[in-house]
Amino acid sequence: MKLKFSFLLGCCISVAAIACGNNSVPAVEVPSEPATPEGKITVITTTADRAQSFNETTLKFSAKPKFEEVITLNPAVRYQSMDGFGAAVTGSTCYNLMKMAPADRTKFLTKTFSDKDGLGFSYIRISIGCSDFSLSEYTCCDKPGIENFALQSEENDYVIPILKEILAINPAIKILGSPWTSPKWMKVNNLDEKKPFDSWTSGQLNPDYYTDYATYFVKWIQAFNKEGIQIYSITPQNEPLNRGNSASLFMGWKEELAFVKEALGPALKAAGLDTKIYAFDHNYNYDKMADQNDYPIKMYDDEVAASFLTGAAYHNYGGNREELNDIQRQRPDKELIFTETSIGMWNDGRNLQKRLMDDMREVALGTVNNWCKGVIVWNLMLDSERGPNREGGCQTCYGAVDINRSDYKTITNNSHYYIIGHLSSVVKPGAYRIENSGNSTKGLMCSAFENPDGTVAFVVLNENENIARISLTADGKNYIDCTIPGKSVASYRWKK
Repeated sequence: MKLKFSFLLGCCISVAAIACGNNSVPAVEVPSEPATPEGKITVITTTADRAQSFNETTLKFSAKPKFEEVITLNPAVRYQSMDGFGAAVTGSTCYNLMKMAPADRTKFLTKTFSDKDGLGFSYIRISIGCSDFSLSEYTCCDKPGIENFALQSEENDYVIPILKEILAINPAIKILGSPWTSPKWMKVNNLDEKKPFDSWTSGQLNPDYYTDYATYFVKWIQAFNKEGIQIYSITPQNEPLNRGNSASLFMGWKEELAFVKEALGPALKAAGLDTKIYAFDHNYNYDKMADQNDYPIKMYDDEVAASFLTGAAYHNYGGNREELNDIQRQRPDKELIFTETSIGMWNDGRNLQKRLMDDMREVALGTVNNWCKGVIVWNLMLDSERGPNREGGCQTCYGAVDINRSDYKTITNNSHYYIIGHLSSVVKPGAYRIENSGNSTKGLMCSAFENPDGTVAFVVLNENENIARISLTADGKNYIDCTIPGKSVASYRWKK
């Protein structure tokens, strides 16, 4: 179903870095992927007051700019290519989705993942074994001995069925896998004493089990492959510097380097798997551990380890996204992706007036303009009571969308759903971020892209109270006159 077009769009741009600088409602109507007719620009707009929610309209080119400020896009200057945008499909997310009526679930997944009839989410993250949003604490090999590896109930009854539904809607979806912990029998209290550590929380990987743990990754990837689910990428450890999560494992850079170099990289290669490996997968500030600063760079300094690593992954629970630029400056040959951020009770997570602005600035455009090829937020769906959750995990988190637990039908969109949707709806996998210049309006932040099909995409945030008016051109001959509502996000796409 297509939304009726409402009104307007905006435009602006960011040179290589940044500035161009809920009330419960029924399951949201989102736009069909627009066919972009010659000479027309498709626009999608969301306002922080929810007056517009993925509303669509079209604009036409003009021969002269209507507004004084003109933004120029330059497709000849390219930055990083894009892998995609999406959310984590956790055990809790899959549980909630399975509680929905099949027709309602199909409708939501289509609106979210379809490139033709929805927002085109294109990258998702799942856990290897449990996460802190699983229905229980477990791994896929809790009985000692790697020969005892097997997918568990959470995978077989929840995650795999949902992934198959998503793949039926969008077969090109990319999937990233991350473990929260190794099997407990592989853990030790520390690397000096190497005493058994029978706890889901904290501990370190016993180097004696590097080969077995690498085999664990291979078996996990192969098990999903047998289900018709290809794993595009992995990280060796979620939040390797976090000892406090309900399921966790400490893995400093020296340990991760050794594991990747000696076991994981060679094991994937020997199995004929081309799954990408991203290092680190944690905060910009390295949890204020001085000896862990530049964690991925230290791994890249080892040529053998670096040969197995595609790049590094980051979260934003500490530090500043400028760290992404610093890492890119040091190793421009390695990729960057952003893999986790949360909203919750601590940051007024259901207040779209605040969160839409902050999350678009810091997460969506902020990471893309700082070289990230992919952007993934945390739980795609939690229920209205922030669950299912469990002790030791986050009990104050909200989902990208929240579903009412009284009916498993009524859905509220939160900021994370909007910020991902505003990127994925117009920026397609394989797109290149391109240069743009000329903005002088404070409170505007944006990014521009050229898609593989030759269409141009532009996404803009207007944090000002007032409407912003800008003209946009990519060739100096045809102009788009953009009127961007105050406190809004707007995305558009057109054929050159």
